[in-house]
Amino acid sequence: MKHIPPISTITGLVLIVDDTPTNLEVVSETLGDAGFDVAIAISGDRALQQVERRLPDLILLDVMMPGIDGFETCRRLKANVRTCRIPIIFMTALSDTESKVKALELGAVDYIVKPFYEKEVLARVSTHLQLSLLTQTLAAQVAQKAAELQASQLQLIQNEKMSALGNLVAGVAHEINNPIGSIVGNVNAAQDYIHDLLGIIDLYGRKFPQPGAEIEDELEALDLDYIREDLPKLIRAMKDGADRITSISQSLRIFSRADSNTKQAFNLHDGIDSTVLILRHRLKANEHRPAIEVVTDYGQLPEVFCFPGQINQVFMNILANAIDALDESNSGCCFAEIQTNLNRINIGTKVQGDWVKIAIADNGPGMPEGVKTRIFDHLYTTKAVGKGTGLGLAIARQIVEETHGGKLSVNSVMGKGTEFVIAIPV
Repeated sequence: MKHIPPISTITGLVLIVDDTPTNLEVVSETLGDAGFDVAIAISGDRALQQVERRLPDLILLDVMMPGIDGFETCRRLKANVRTCRIPIIFMTALSDTESKVKALELGAVDYIVKPFYEKEVLARVSTHLQLSLLTQTLAAQVAQKAAELQASQLQLIQNEKMSALGNLVAGVAHEINNPIGSIVGNVNAAQDYIHDLLGIIDLYGRKFPQPGAEIEDELEALDLDYIREDLPKLIRAMKDGADRITSISQSLRIFSRADSNTKQAFNLHDGIDSTVLILRHRLKANEHRPAIEVVTDYGQLPEVFCFPGQINQVFMNILANAIDALDESNSGCCFAEIQTNLNRINIGTKVQGDWVKIAIADNGPGMPEGVKTRIFDHLYTTKAVGKGTGLGLAIARQIVEETHGGKLSVNSVMGKGTEFVIAIPV
């Protein structure tokens, strides 16, 4: 916590604004002897010019001056963002209540009635400098605590999302695993049984070449030759489908890989592939647009020690945002127009020095500079209400930079697309 010195040791720059030389001399000498830095101005206009060059810590402002008076000078100071927080003490010979109230309503913190008493001037100046310093310190502490709370909240939300998503995906993978294991195990057996049955039918045909009119009619109706040709194809298609589901189940398990208290060696390409597979339903063609093409250019990457579940969450957030951006860019375009410039997401990986870099780029609309500078801000989102929380990329940056000591950056050009670059230290 910042140390606040006692009132007797408070110093700072005090600007004295008065058109009477005697008053300037008396007040400046009093404050100077007490250790304050002093600046003087003989009019409101001069005072406004001086504060633009150097901000004082406090202003002693006379009310009755030629040109703009003290009230107008105060109003202008309070209207200026740079000077609005400087404490102002009015110096006035006016002792009526209306003038005092007006001074306070304009934003002054106090007033001193002429003629001056040295101890009163010093006490009031020191007190309000002390209060100003306390206010600044408190504001800094509040901002720090708010940042800490925000980071804590972000971490909590991240953990909750990861836990919920991981449990859901792991549960789905587990439920798929049991029936698909049964299918895969039985397809080969079914293929053998079918082969045996067809062999028995062939044997019957050889032993009883004249089966009778009824059996011949049935064989002709069934088209046995076509069944003999097509049935193995059906079995192979079933086996391919089962293998595909097994691959999906494996990808789900990779994506939902539980994080331990220590980092684990992880193949980043497996994480990217599993995430793309989970998002495949959003990449497929629909009635509004052709399929979004995903092009990968993988380099030779070593396994990286990381928290795999969290890294997969980063891939998910960035890829999902890329799909959203492409869908948004398609708004108002017909199917044929989109076909002339197909939606595409490029994913490239490489080792560069001591870093592994993953670049995920889309050929969407890009981002204006104002959005690009705020894209990682907590709770900032460009999506409509109910469509996004603004937490995805904030969480992604926290995972990459704070948890893994890496870097997450964005490059974007309006009309050409957006690229996110994830750098993780080897």
